[in-house]
Parts: sequence; C-alpha cells; structure tokens
Amino acid sequence: MPLQNRVDPSGRIVRHAARGLFMGNRGGALHNADQQIVRVQKSKTWITCLTEYKNRKRKLMQPGGYTELFFLDEAVSLSAGHRPCFECRRQDALAFGAALARARGMARLSAPQIDDLLEADRMIPADHPSRQVSMNRMGSLPDGAFVRNGDHHFVVRSGQLLRWSFEGYEHVDSAALMNDQSFDLATPGASLEALRHGYRPVFHPSAIANFAGHI
Repeated sequence: MPLQNRVDPSGRIVRHAARGLFMGNRGGALHNADQQIVRVQKSKTWITCLTEYKNRKRKLMQPGGYTELFFLDEAVSLSAGHRPCFECRRQDALAFGAALARARGMARLSAPQIDDLLEADRMIPADHPSRQVSMNRMGSLPDGAFVRNGDHHFVVRSGQLLRWSFEGYEHVDSAALMNDQSFDLATPGASLEALRHGYRPVFHPSAIANFAGHI
C-alpha cells in the first residue's frame, strides 16, 4: 500500500502511488510509529524541496524524522501552502521572496516573514467568501494559480484551465467551465501575489503538453 504522503492542491495528505516532481515538509514529523498521518503540521515552515540534492538518501517516514511529502509539481505545492526551500532551492526561494516583496512594496522579506504570511492564509477556510472567484476575475488569475470546483482542482495556464490529478493534467473546455461553473481560489493569497509579480513555478510536463496541444 502506498504511504500517506502525497499532497493535493488543497493541502490534503493522502495515499496515492503516483510520483511527483517535488518533495517537501511541514517542519517535522506528521506521522506516528505506524507511518500514519496524525497532524497537519509541526511548525508554520512549510517548504518545497528538490527530490535529489547532494546525493542525500532518506528512508521515508522514519521515527523521529520529518514527514516527506510529495507534489505533482511546484504549482501544486504553492496551492497547498508551501514555499521554496532556502537550502536546496535557494535561488527559487529568493525569487519567490522578491516577487512577494514587490507585491507589498517592500525591499525584501525574510523566510520567517514569508512563513507568517502563508500561515495566516492557511487559516482561512476553503469555503470562505473571500476565496470565491467571480467569472470576470478568472481571466486575471496568473499562471500557476489553482481554483477548485467541488472535488476538482484546475490550474491556470495562459488563460486556460487544466484539470489536475495525481498523475498529471488534462485539457478541459475552459470557456464552458468558466461560463457554467462556480470556483473557489485554492492558492493562498501570498503565493498568488508572488505569481502575479513575476514568480514562475515549475509545471509538470503534462501541463505543457496539454496546453500546447490545444492552442
């Protein structure tokens, strides 16, 4: 049975056999001795890491160690409330912080400041009115933003919507969806600001292939 360590765009940690491009953690152990998830977070530091770095090897979900989490791509990890790691992804972390600082008219933001902003966003319920996305707002969402409709999540790419799954993305009729459906914003406000001000997340290859095939 697969371990419970795959993360969806809403931040839920589930069992799934599919692999992802990125791993991460939430500040420590979320699992017990039976490798079952027993808490949502250990600290407010939620990061996204490379799956390979300096030849380090880890056995997953070991006693006393942090819980290794996996994401389809970086767009998913941002939607789930994570940010780039300042160790293994330092340049991306600096770029994310710089974009968020530009959005707020600041010179820079430290890692703890970014974590505080993301923690505040994660406290907003998924069904809160502030997360509702009107149709005229959909067209202004940046690449990498996620929206949710019922149990389905969609990522924005060049004005189109792609339906997410743990295996990848698939093309949908974006015009019909936008006209007939209601959506909630899944990506936290701080990450959305960073995306709007120049941060470019890493997409899974299926997002590129599905978009290119329907231009």
